[in-house]
Amino acid sequence: MGVSEKVAYLKGLLEGLKLDESSETGKVFRAIADVLGEIALELEDLTDEVMEISDGLDVVSDDLEDVEELVYDEFDDEDDEPLYATTCPQCGEEVYFDEDELEDGAIACPNCGATLEFDAEDLGVDDGDE
Repeated sequence: MGVSEKVAYLKGLLEGLKLDESSETGKVFRAIADVLGEIALELEDLTDEVMEISDGLDVVSDDLEDVEELVYDEFDDEDDEPLYATTCPQCGEEVYFDEDELEDGAIACPNCGATLEFDAEDLGVDDGDE
């Protein structure tokens, strides 16, 4: 039995008592029953809102799981491949690149745009500790 049903039952009990509603006691009991009825309605409205929010949160949570899978899978794929590093002679920034770029023999510095040519023997593998 929900709160609204309990309040309705209580109001029925009060009517069964046949209290004189013009007496002080009758007025107090009637006011209490009315307030309880309003509280029950507010509680039902809040429960409905919480359920809607909960449903929306479930949808957002599912979407976030999908995004996490995409992001973490992407990082996992990238972590399997070794990275190489060199320092750009133009801007002095350290530049990282992968095996495919190493085979090309040259890349553009992402910081200043200078073309970096390199020999694979001159480069060290970045083990990810930095």
